[in-house]
Amino acid sequence: MSWLLNLFETYEANLDLIGKIEKKHNEQEYTLLPVSHTTQNAHIEVEITADGEFHSATVIEKSNASTLIPCTEDSANRAGSKIAPYPLHDKLSYVAGDYAAYGGEIKKEEPYTYYIKQLENWANSPYAADKVKSIYQYLRKGRLIQDLVEQKILVVDADDRLIDKWDKKYEALYGPKPEIFSVISGEQASAFVRFNVYSPNKILTKVWKDQEMYDSFIRVYSSQLGEEDLCYVSGRRLPATDKHANKIRNAADKAKLISANDTSGFTFRGRFNLSNEAASISYDVSQKAHNALKWLINRQGKIIDDRVFLVWGNDDLDIPGASEDLFTIAPAPIATKERISYTNKEFASEVAKAFDGYRNRLSASSGDKVNILILDSATTGRMAVLYYRNMDKELYLDRLVKWHSTCVWLHRYRKDDKGVYVQFYGAPASKDIAFAAYGPKANEKIVKGLMARMLPCIIDDRNIPLDIVNSAYYRASNPVSMEKWEWEKTLSITCALIKNRQEGFSVALDADINNRDYLFGRLLAVADVLERRALGAEETRATNAIRYMNSFSRHPARTWKTIQNSLQPYQARLGTKGTYYSKIIDEVASRIPIAEFNNKPLSEIYLLGFYSQRHELYQKKEINDAAAVSE
Repeated sequence: MSWLLNLFETYEANLDLIGKIEKKHNEQEYTLLPVSHTTQNAHIEVEITADGEFHSATVIEKSNASTLIPCTEDSANRAGSKIAPYPLHDKLSYVAGDYAAYGGEIKKEEPYTYYIKQLENWANSPYAADKVKSIYQYLRKGRLIQDLVEQKILVVDADDRLIDKWDKKYEALYGPKPEIFSVISGEQASAFVRFNVYSPNKILTKVWKDQEMYDSFIRVYSSQLGEEDLCYVSGRRLPATDKHANKIRNAADKAKLISANDTSGFTFRGRFNLSNEAASISYDVSQKAHNALKWLINRQGKIIDDRVFLVWGNDDLDIPGASEDLFTIAPAPIATKERISYTNKEFASEVAKAFDGYRNRLSASSGDKVNILILDSATTGRMAVLYYRNMDKELYLDRLVKWHSTCVWLHRYRKDDKGVYVQFYGAPASKDIAFAAYGPKANEKIVKGLMARMLPCIIDDRNIPLDIVNSAYYRASNPVSMEKWEWEKTLSITCALIKNRQEGFSVALDADINNRDYLFGRLLAVADVLERRALGAEETRATNAIRYMNSFSRHPARTWKTIQNSLQPYQARLGTKGTYYSKIIDEVASRIPIAEFNNKPLSEIYLLGFYSQRHELYQKKEINDAAAVSE
């Protein structure tokens, strides 16, 4: 229950943000929901005057459809033919008293009867806001569909029945397809309606964004809650509930984290007679914890194939995620460094400085905690906590510093705010590691599985699983199977993974390393650069070194002979520059003992030698070109 408690405490620490609309990067709105409220996608917006008369109506665009609505325990969990009206905004079959008159199908009892009785109780309660009374006065007239038809929001056939689906045969009567059919996925009868009210001085109030309305319903519904029981989360005696929230990941999500609504399965039977004997949770705690979770997922969660990856602090929400790369966490100091040849100790110091801003927000009493949570659902109705950790914030940041100081390499696949590619030195994101290991078209189930497996490597300082490193290594050794940009990304990420497992290597070329595989990698890099220089910028085909890279990794001595023979015309074309590269080849090859110059397959270390040698040669060219321009 600790995750529920920490979510509850997060809600309590952010009470000032309840009901305040925030936006994601895609302009989608979200908010920290009040207690006894949920979200629903609305299709029609009806505006009513203060004295309870119809004013106007519009069809809601999909981008503005998400609506914050009050809800009861029953309405939040209604399914199938069960009648359980939402207290205010709801579907036509509930809010329209003339639903049956326009051909609406009613199976047993009329939902409107239950809806209007519930709304009447709210409107007549001492906690009712004036806007509730205005909406009730209008809806009890039972003419909502009639008004919507007159406003041409809804359309009917010749028999005054709501048209189920639009057909071209109706164009003769109504012209182009009405807007309502562009926002609903089913029949017109399934449209969800939300209400707004004009004040006496004719100022429009958006009821679903009104704090007074939130407070009004919370007071009304709190007075109707059931018996008290011991809450296993808070340790207090409070009104309990056995109906917990859904819509955790989005407005259409039916999966629940806590559910025991059957008497024939084995969610609690076999050990307990009643579900509350297994776990009793108060209504207040359940509402606040689930609402905090929904808010955090919208605010900073990462969702891959419906699996949620979430990191937050109870008091300080903005905690760097464990699955992010260093460019996302601290782009400025990492991406603008001119030199990348500093030692591991120096770079660790740079990373520690980048995380100092998060450390400085620690409270004076210390002891701040970080929560790491992974959620996923196996079915449409059940969700599970796959992973949960509550750890000291200082320890968490220390683990991130170590990860971003050890699993590092030079990368060139990120873009800045202006859309320009920039290079950064640091650890790659877990999602990018998945693409490096399994390709950019990898199934999202594979991606989310790898991200979950990488989490202990980051926050528990465990070794990266060997199968992930090997998979990335084999793909990096086969550049002809992918486009150049994809291979360059795969190569740098693979080098980061290898470096994490192999100490003593860096991007900067280490001429003192006499490891056989490292030296063979250097030979391949010189051959690649030599041929690329001879081909010129206008020629984009792969060099022989790149084409034979896969074979070279498996049979280095034999493949090197083929590559070196193909270099002769390019050496002659370059003249003195060709001689320069030939001297490097001779110097590197002479350091490989004769007994080790064989066809034994190369280990992943050869990629480090290849990258470092190639980087060194390109760096020297850039320096020489810059010197020539200055002269």
